[in-house]
Amino acid sequence: MQAEAPKRSAVVDLGSNSVRMVVFDGVSRNPVSIFNEKAVLRLGRGLTMTGRLNDEGVAMAVEVLRRYHAIARSMNADPFEILATAAVRDATNGPDFVEALRREMPGVPIRILSGVEEADHSAVGVRCGIPEATGLVADIGGGSLELIRLDGDGRESANTLPLGVIRLSDRSGGDLTIAKGIADADLSWVDWLGDMRGRTLYLVGGAFRALARLQIARTNYPLNIVHYYSLTPAAAREMTGWLIESNRRALERLPNAPRKRLDDVPFAATVLRRLLKRVEPDRVVFCVDGLREGWYAMNVAPDLQALDPLETVAQDLCQRLGRSEALPEALFAWTAKLFPGETDRERRLRMTACRLSDVGSHDHPEYRAEQTYMRVLWIQGVGFDHEARAALALALAVRYEAEPTAAFVAPSRALLDDVWFGWAVTLGLALRLAYSLSGGASALLDGTRLEHDGGELRLHLTSASVAVRGEAVKRRLTRLGQVMQVETRITEAFIGG
Repeated sequence: MQAEAPKRSAVVDLGSNSVRMVVFDGVSRNPVSIFNEKAVLRLGRGLTMTGRLNDEGVAMAVEVLRRYHAIARSMNADPFEILATAAVRDATNGPDFVEALRREMPGVPIRILSGVEEADHSAVGVRCGIPEATGLVADIGGGSLELIRLDGDGRESANTLPLGVIRLSDRSGGDLTIAKGIADADLSWVDWLGDMRGRTLYLVGGAFRALARLQIARTNYPLNIVHYYSLTPAAAREMTGWLIESNRRALERLPNAPRKRLDDVPFAATVLRRLLKRVEPDRVVFCVDGLREGWYAMNVAPDLQALDPLETVAQDLCQRLGRSEALPEALFAWTAKLFPGETDRERRLRMTACRLSDVGSHDHPEYRAEQTYMRVLWIQGVGFDHEARAALALALAVRYEAEPTAAFVAPSRALLDDVWFGWAVTLGLALRLAYSLSGGASALLDGTRLEHDGGELRLHLTSASVAVRGEAVKRRLTRLGQVMQVETRITEAFIGG
């Protein structure tokens, strides 16, 4: 019997600067892209002067979209939709361009999004990737800048400004001093921006992502992941000043420099610098999820967005790579006594670590700790920040017998303060002890418990569990006690007795 083909969906983001198609695999809380390709067409170049999409960009767009359509059909992507934004929306020949596309691709939905619809998609996309996001979202494209007030259950206010990087370059004649004045004038029209002072500023869009990539390279930041990359306002202001003053050649020398975006960088930095002055946020967070992920959340998986993205991906990995779906809950209960008074964030991450604690079971034993560390540190598209990545990855590496001084855990040493580093090592050692006791079988773990009070950590064993008492258990209990700076003892007692 032939297996049923997996469900796939695809969306094309037809922007002023570039066109990108993403094909998503399956239906899940977290979008999983299996094809993601961008072509820089600069469709909106010259729009400010002529009012029209430029002919070269139009011709290239037709060719690129014809290819994307063929790829989407070959991958059985359904739904497949093209979303056109500011350039097509504002150009006098935009409707003619869309009609030409419809003749090329009959039956393919092509939507010209209004500014409000574009903002709605971006807002939903940000919440898809950062569920707790509240504050100001700034989504920059080639033609426009969407400013979105995100509160409660979603978008509260939104404005579209002609401050996309291509349009701002055209409006200013390429002069950054003039661009600064234009940005200040346009931002002054948004009357609710003053209410955003002291809130978090979320940055979305390719030009803003380019700023993050350059800053990551410049500062030798230990994690080359833009999503959830966070800066203080002072660091963000310093970054924009550096980018405005830097020449292209200097930026090209940086590792992984986004060369196709470098001409846009000074204008994106100018917009951000003026926005920082106007809003005075408490922090700046980069988000890679925007319009395309918003489309996915709204059209493919709307009923799944209330789920916790981190919990969802941890459960999925546990089911696919772990040996027992029952053990994580037992581990969570078993380790609870080690973390009295933990916060909601700590509790959530501890549960996640328990769910991920067996994902290296099928890896080569010589590389199990390192492989698990990298798998968790680099996991794609889930709603947790860099500190959480570093803490979880370290805890699971230690669970697989890595030393906290190992070279490959250097990102965790760089990203975590002493409190979080100690939390991760303690949890990792506790999980290592639990697996020594149980071999991954929850029934054996149920016959033991940990107690921690004052200066002593006690491991209680039932009589039926005496067989698991061995050198490894004693050694790992002692190591856990050393990290916690307490004495250790093994006792025999019936649970609850």
